Amino acid sequence: MKIKANASFLISVFLILWAFQACVDSGTESEDKEIDHYQGKIAFVSNRDGNEEIYIMNGDGSNQINLTNNDENDSYPVFSPDGSKIAFVSERDGNREIYIMNGDGSEQTFLANSPLWFWDTDPDFSPDGSKIAFYSQIDGNIDIYIMNTDGSEQTRLTNNPAIDFNLDFLPDGLKIAFQTDRDGAEDIYIMNVDGSEKTRLTTHQANDWHPVCSPAGSKIAFQSERDGNYEIYIMNADGNDQTNLTNNSALDHISVFSPDGSKIAFISDRDGNEEIYIMNTNGSHQINLTNNHESDSYPVFSPDGSKIAYVSNRNGNDEIYIMNTDGSNKINLTNNGESDSYPVFQP
Repeated sequence: MKIKANASFLISVFLILWAFQACVDSGTESEDKEIDHYQGKIAFVSNRDGNEEIYIMNGDGSNQINLTNNDENDSYPVFSPDGSKIAFVSERDGNREIYIMNGDGSEQTFLANSPLWFWDTDPDFSPDGSKIAFYSQIDGNIDIYIMNTDGSEQTRLTNNPAIDFNLDFLPDGLKIAFQTDRDGAEDIYIMNVDGSEKTRLTTHQANDWHPVCSPAGSKIAFQSERDGNYEIYIMNADGNDQTNLTNNSALDHISVFSPDGSKIAFISDRDGNEEIYIMNTNGSHQINLTNNHESDSYPVFSPDGSKIAYVSNRNGNDEIYIMNTDGSNKINLTNNGESDSYPVFQP
């Protein structure tokens, strides 16, 4: 009787564990089925082929295709507003040049052709897609230029011995915010798209960097070290009401607005390493979205505002990840042994 009781007990325990495991397996399958993959495409830079190339993939990480596929470095991809073109930087001619291609990699054409040892970089489409602004060293120092998307009518917008770069179009396409050290420290300026009426927006003796215009065009976010460390600031587009949003002793930098303008994602090392945070545009509700022991950086919102793509080295090398804007549903999209970085969503 004792043996029978023990056998019966063991059978009961086995059945309970089996039932529990079945529930766990069922729940896992349900979670997998509920994963909300982004439906659009993402371009990125990878060195998996021995040099930097521009790739494109589906929003779930599938169908990763090398678009540039040559022996030199290709980087800094940016989509045209309609998503049909990609401007990028290539070193295939011996120095950095601005190129353009179709979204599938066809018809790769150089646009800005500087002499050897000089370079052109950081292309940015105007909001209507008719122009590309960039900065160039062709005249001996770094200045901002603009051209048509076929490379014609290249015009120098800034013309002084200072360094002018980190440009961003206002949404109406009539003005460009940029960074310059013409006054000694780094400051944020704004100018008309033809280069006229350059206006200094920040006047602090400390450095102010990396202007980013809000989708409505009424605000400009930037990073400043005026408080002794880098903080995320925001101001009106005319330079008024400059406000420290992050206000802590850590490094906070590289801000980006959500498409509806209600949120700002940024990078902070307040937890001991770089993490991606999100906050309201008044600085409230600052939340760590990534929260792990490795570096997470370069956040970028999807066009519909539902996802954030970013770069993480949590697996030992830089990979492209994607997550919901509340930090849930983190997915490694690239997952290979080489460096994948600089994600850009196709509009």
